[in-house]
Amino acid sequence: MQKIKKVCVYCGSSDKVDPKYFEATKTLAKSLVKNNITVVYGGGARGLMGQLADTVIEEKGRIIGIMPHFMKEVEFHHKDVNEFIFTADMHERKKQFMVGVDALITLPGGCGTFEELMEAITLKRLGIFTKPIVILNLDGYYDKLFDMLDLTVEEGFMGEKHKDIWTPFENPAKVIEAINTSVPWSHDAIKFAQV
Repeated sequence: MQKIKKVCVYCGSSDKVDPKYFEATKTLAKSLVKNNITVVYGGGARGLMGQLADTVIEEKGRIIGIMPHFMKEVEFHHKDVNEFIFTADMHERKKQFMVGVDALITLPGGCGTFEELMEAITLKRLGIFTKPIVILNLDGYYDKLFDMLDLTVEEGFMGEKHKDIWTPFENPAKVIEAINTSVPWSHDAIKFAQV
């Protein structure tokens, strides 16, 4: 089992969500810090992004924000995160999210979170990215996405093996277990990317 040193967390930036999502984010962040794992995230100060950063900082962990310059200019960035990578655009930001990480963690979020997750799933299907992708399905938040992904397999757009690309989990305190129980993946996945 490989030591987990650094993870990227995809999550939403809305403040208007149920408090349960903030609590789950806090629990997950504490678990990561307890295990001495560096957290990479989108750099925001609001919503689950803000909760993630606040908790990691409070727990004396290490967090790195990655954000395009234009978002800093409108003051989206978290002022207490002292490690930042500012990118030229959103595409470069997504590339940086994956540099040197041992896993990707997806919390509930909106279209930006979905887009980041789906790109990661695509890159893993092609064998370009091979690390675990774990998805916190808190109270069934991602059930419909999993239904849609199942449908792609049923309809022949993806293969049964591709369902091993992601690992759902429901308890934010068990994030390390979710990462460690993910199905191993290799660059050879390109050989069965085509259905």
